[in-house]
Amino acid sequence: MRMPFSLSVCAALAVGATSLTSPGAAPASADEAPTVRAARVMENLGRGVVAVRSGPAQVLVSWRLLGLDPDGIGFHVYRSTGGGAYVKLNASALTGGTNYVDSTADLTRSNSYRVVPVVGGQEQPPSAAFTLTADHATEPVVRVPMRAGGPVKFVWVGDLDGDGEYDYVVDRQTSPQKLEAYSGRGQFLWDVDLGPNSQNQNNIEPGSSAIDVGHWDGVTVYDFDSDGRAEVALKIADGVRFGDGTTWTHADDARQFMAVLDGRTGALRNWSAVPTTYLGDGPMGARLGVAYLDGTTPSLVAYMKNRRDDGAFNLMMAAWRFTGSALRQEWTWLRGGQNAPDGHNTRAVDVDGDGTDEVAEIGFVLDGDGSLRYSMAPQGIIHGDRFHLADMDPGRPGLEGYGVQQDNPSGLLEYYYDAATGSVLWKHGGGPADVGRGMAGDVDPRFPGMEVWSFSGLYNAPSDRLTEPNTSLRPWPQLGLWWDGDLTVELLNDGKIEKWDPARPTPTGSLPRLVSTWNHGAVTAAQGGPTLVGDILGDWREEAVYTNASHDELIVFTTDRPSATRLYTPAHNPAYRNAMTFKGYMQSHHVDYFLGAGMTRPPRPNIAYAGGGSLS
Repeated sequence: MRMPFSLSVCAALAVGATSLTSPGAAPASADEAPTVRAARVMENLGRGVVAVRSGPAQVLVSWRLLGLDPDGIGFHVYRSTGGGAYVKLNASALTGGTNYVDSTADLTRSNSYRVVPVVGGQEQPPSAAFTLTADHATEPVVRVPMRAGGPVKFVWVGDLDGDGEYDYVVDRQTSPQKLEAYSGRGQFLWDVDLGPNSQNQNNIEPGSSAIDVGHWDGVTVYDFDSDGRAEVALKIADGVRFGDGTTWTHADDARQFMAVLDGRTGALRNWSAVPTTYLGDGPMGARLGVAYLDGTTPSLVAYMKNRRDDGAFNLMMAAWRFTGSALRQEWTWLRGGQNAPDGHNTRAVDVDGDGTDEVAEIGFVLDGDGSLRYSMAPQGIIHGDRFHLADMDPGRPGLEGYGVQQDNPSGLLEYYYDAATGSVLWKHGGGPADVGRGMAGDVDPRFPGMEVWSFSGLYNAPSDRLTEPNTSLRPWPQLGLWWDGDLTVELLNDGKIEKWDPARPTPTGSLPRLVSTWNHGAVTAAQGGPTLVGDILGDWREEAVYTNASHDELIVFTTDRPSATRLYTPAHNPAYRNAMTFKGYMQSHHVDYFLGAGMTRPPRPNIAYAGGGSLS
């Protein structure tokens, strides 16, 4: 029986461990042994403790529930004031939401917070501490210092030093371009100069080592060899200078390579040549990310493109596996003459529930071995800017997809489909039009499942029904952001964290606002957005990362609102963590279970921690 999940019962649930059947799954019969799959090895994260001053006399302390935390785990919160002894703040172990409001701190002095897991009534080793400085501003922000430098388009996170907490890798949109790495507290670690071949940043035919051009990032960060420390993967070419001062001079300016760098030093660890199939048409732009193609170990996945003289594009997809001692190419897929529509985003998700990831574009999906699983072109799907894959309908087995179209000659604007098969479930026409934005998330608790919308109105995805008849009262279709602690998603649009209210809907440009990021010194990056959205600190809610106008500080927006909802960190959810590694046109990340109003308790993820695990 599936347990109901609501704010009234979540305090009793440790939603990181469960034996419940996942939504849509049928129990095995007595004669049928369940399939046992090896666990997916994921990051061995710490508690991610964060504290923000949420009011004149209040501090919100928040921390992670980890994917493999045992049922019934509780927490004690300890505070040290002015460097003194740690004092426990709560009377009994906290078993609800993994956050705590401290209303007794002397905020004229510095206060350090740490949490202690409690299992079976026994305290476990404490977490790392987070310090809130004396007389700290009242703001939902963590500020991370950086060196002075050029504008930042993207930020990536990974545990570069193995301490269990996320560090930052930052691009610099200078000429030539650079990458810089910082610890989670802002200590500079290293930089990489992308060299003279990054000076051409034209988004049609960029230089061979250019990064973050258009929808091609060319960089990602992850623990590829599962040793407990993240590596930095990037596309390189002649003239790139690594973090240890060595320079890549392996070939001429046109040849490109995939490189894996040591996350602690920026030194080259291994490399592999990019296939030269399309070299005659010039360097290839690349979009990089992570997929668990075998279900247990991470692979580097690349979407690569260049332009032919006739104006058409060559498309190559490829995958590599980094073992720690070698970077081996696993497969290459060439679109060639196949009708397989691509877009500006790549997602790596287990679309069929077999435990292994597939690699998805807006109009086709590749299986883990690099073969074409399906193309949606025969159903009239062409190129589009944005698409989502998620459990949009909790009453239907598996995942669903939602995408938008760019000038589809049939007039198709948006569509909803079965993610495992590509079968279109419904379509909306009225074009042709360039539908540049599309969003999926549960914003209306009156209707089961998620809503999806572009500019044609807000639709409940499972029922294909307008939840708000006045289409001008839909929210803007930009980004979702888990922020206020309830089970419907908030929205992040052009520096505004907003909440769409189905009981009192307002016009698209005037939604109730929770945060204006510019009031805290933040400037928007490319496409009017943040440099990163993801769950990188605290409980299950998400952070949005910006820079200040001087580009010498990361401004990490993290919630200042308590929540009774207890969920394991999305960073330990396979679909969500994969999504955090991809850029393209920035899109919301989704977990692989339904997260929204009326949700059921999500199952424990089938994961193992890299290098073992700990409760601290």
